Amino acid sequence: MNNPDSTQRKVFVSFSGIDGAGKSTQIDALSSRLRRLGICVLQVRFWDDIARLKGIREASGHKLFKGDKGVGSPAAPINRRDKNVQSPVMTCIRLFLYFVDALSTRRTVQRAFKSDADLVIFDRYTYDELANLNLRNPFIRLYVRFIMLLAPQPDISYILDADPAQARARKPEYPLEFLETNRNAYLTLSRLVPGMSVISPSSVDEAQAEVLRIALRVLSSNSAFAADLIERASIMPLTESANIDEPHTRQLAS
Repeated sequence: MNNPDSTQRKVFVSFSGIDGAGKSTQIDALSSRLRRLGICVLQVRFWDDIARLKGIREASGHKLFKGDKGVGSPAAPINRRDKNVQSPVMTCIRLFLYFVDALSTRRTVQRAFKSDADLVIFDRYTYDELANLNLRNPFIRLYVRFIMLLAPQPDISYILDADPAQARARKPEYPLEFLETNRNAYLTLSRLVPGMSVISPSSVDEAQAEVLRIALRVLSSNSAFAADLIERASIMPLTESANIDEPHTRQLAS
């Protein structure tokens, strides 16, 4: 892992994927599971803790392009117009914004590694912005490599793959055509950036098991964690972590 200015070995995880892929569900499940193992987890939310110049983004999506605000649900679908609006001008704006966010990401990772958490989980990461670009363009591919020099690479970079139609049914915010294009961009990105873990479309429980398996593999190779970590995890039912206290999960302080 590219770990800037860190004196203590921590594990750094990111979750990415199209809207409605189930990132929040998997993050909560993994956090709960690890808390039961005595691991202190810090959660960082990209749009709350990292993204900069939010006023420009909101103005372009809501005022300029007349998109809806808020979060869509099956009972109350919305029509967002922001990252799905494609034009040469918007691409140039995104290249600037994503550069600013990459610098912010680097600073945020540095702050997170100064906390007393054992494991840091990023709810979305730089990858989720890069997936909005035309990755078939050679210049954009060079830009991606440049941005990845700025943004530290996590120990585990999960991409939650999902069927676009099912994802849109869970979170109706963007047109199906955009979600299909966006999904392909994530898969292309997984081939451009080494070491990304793509979780194939599956049931919630199957995805949780795969996410946990990958996390335990990385944790067990870290001398900072107990040698019997996998053994203790293997005897814990997946559903046991649902009703537990929250003292070992923290949010990044401002």
